[in-house]
Amino acid sequence: MNQDTTAIESHSSESRVFEPSQEFVEKARIRSAEEYQKLYRESLDSPDTFWKRETAELVFRTPFSKLHEWKLPHAKWFIGATLNVSESCLDRHLGTARADKAAIIWESEPGESRTLSYAELHRQVVAMSAALRSLGVGKGDRVAIYMGMVPEVVVGMLACARIGAPHTVVFGGFAAESLRDRINDCGAKVVLTQDGALRRGGLVPLKATVDKATLDTPTVEKVVVFRRLGQAQAPIEMKAGRDVDWNELVDSMKGQAEAGAPEIVDAEHPLFILYTSGSTGKPKGVMHTSAGYLAGAHLTSKYVFDLQDKDVYWCTADVGWVTGHSYIVYGPLSNGATCVLYEGAPNAPDWGRFWQLIEKHKVTVLYTAPTAIRAFIRQGTELPEKYDLSSLRLLGSVGEPINPEASVWYYENIGKKRCPVVDTWWQTETGSILLTTLPGAHRMKPGATGLPFFGVVPEVVDQSGARVAPGGGGFLVLKRPWPSMLRTIWGDDERFQRQYYSEIENVYFTGDGAREDSDGYFHVVGRIDDVLNVAGHRIGTAEIESALVSHPAVAEAAAVGRPDDLKGQALVVFVTLKPPHVASEEMKKKLGEHVAQEIGKFARPDVVRFAESLPKTRSGKIMRRLLKDIASGQKTQGDVSTLEDLGVLAKLASDE
Repeated sequence: MNQDTTAIESHSSESRVFEPSQEFVEKARIRSAEEYQKLYRESLDSPDTFWKRETAELVFRTPFSKLHEWKLPHAKWFIGATLNVSESCLDRHLGTARADKAAIIWESEPGESRTLSYAELHRQVVAMSAALRSLGVGKGDRVAIYMGMVPEVVVGMLACARIGAPHTVVFGGFAAESLRDRINDCGAKVVLTQDGALRRGGLVPLKATVDKATLDTPTVEKVVVFRRLGQAQAPIEMKAGRDVDWNELVDSMKGQAEAGAPEIVDAEHPLFILYTSGSTGKPKGVMHTSAGYLAGAHLTSKYVFDLQDKDVYWCTADVGWVTGHSYIVYGPLSNGATCVLYEGAPNAPDWGRFWQLIEKHKVTVLYTAPTAIRAFIRQGTELPEKYDLSSLRLLGSVGEPINPEASVWYYENIGKKRCPVVDTWWQTETGSILLTTLPGAHRMKPGATGLPFFGVVPEVVDQSGARVAPGGGGFLVLKRPWPSMLRTIWGDDERFQRQYYSEIENVYFTGDGAREDSDGYFHVVGRIDDVLNVAGHRIGTAEIESALVSHPAVAEAAAVGRPDDLKGQALVVFVTLKPPHVASEEMKKKLGEHVAQEIGKFARPDVVRFAESLPKTRSGKIMRRLLKDIASGQKTQGDVSTLEDLGVLAKLASDE
């Protein structure tokens, strides 16, 4: 690691706090800091009591005989329990009023709409489960899913869970080579895909990508194709003997409900493998198991989003990422929530699309990314003001640290100062939210993530593992196991042990830098490899970016380091400006002075580069590794298949 974190310093002058309204508190599931603290202490001191009660509404065919064991680095949870995850998401609702309640409200970019009740979703999942079994897929077989944001992707995931076949959902923006590598790494037997998806009015040729990927995937026996658009709009070739039409396959299973019966599995049976980027460049297959993951996703959805029966909940993530797994599918559905599923971009046909959907579907809970929020800021307040957002009662942020200015804008202009904002920290590896505020119990501190969720014991430590005093920066570690933690990296347990448990003894190392303030709130500054050494001070790129975005001319910013013979690292920032501000040498000076004033003279950028836009994935994350290459004058390296717009990269590379 070779990181000196004696001072991953926070220089934020943010002092604003926002209390939840009395109206919100009165209806909240957890209504005070004292109630939270009581439950939190119980989750640590009497975990058997806590988890038995809090998972009682989930469907266990056999109860657990022992809560957990942790033989570093391997954990097991709900030992002895058996279950099927799909029963907790679907079957348990059928004998209640939720059977006819909307489970999924789907809308496409052009405006098509479908609603699936819990009963209808259950029927489709049972049929798809039977269909997969007819193709020879059984317990333990892996299924790859490469689809867009359509209800069938949820059906496919839950059908895999129903028959005990671990799924690996691959984000629909990945190129054929990336898809091939993931299929081969997990040895997928079947691929679920669709003819094509729509994005900004254009066609995303999913089936064609699968065809290219499967030229070298020896384990794949069948490809099941959902006709989302039809042959006229998305022409495809069906390979005889391998490719199967989704609807024809499902229709052939009519009257065979017993073939869709749930496979009862052990608590530790793999539920899914999800690939995430690794420092080596080779994606790592994070493996999550059934009972523990479900418990984490269920409980965090219930309490962090304060889910109520009448809520219309919208997580804007793609199901190809862990946020879509935990907070579109398994968490909300196990709570009986109504979930909005949107196929399309946030700015198609214009930047008012999100607000239009909120008004149309009376969305009450919105969970989105800071990158999206900053993009909305750049467009101004005129668009959201055109729409009725009064249905909203809770806002959430996910994906990366949210800078204070964006958090306040979100609170004031979208939530109209009446909706709590929950900033959430977690990872693909953690499976569910670990740090946040609970909206009815805690005040919001812009720039601070919040407090530990139940059963979670985080700590900020130095490289020796010694706790850092409040206010000081260091490494964020987790000192106890939690139910939804990853169990291993698929096919590479040695890498799992090395990556998460070798840096600091006897704890899980998150890879993030953080500090804890005097109120016990955690401030996550970002990945350790995104922490720069600026004139002897270690400071997170997120803090530099927050300082820049707090300037009224700046819409978005990204900070990276480049090698420097004298200083070790020079600080390069890429900035997009809000209209009517324009790029100029004078603006560069102003921004440099602003950062110096906000953080310190040592943090003044060495180089300020203006850009019309920054390179982002389709999920909205800034691809900082590409900016590092550009800042260093190198040819951009690595996979760019998830890049939203390759033209942005070319423009930056040629624009000095």
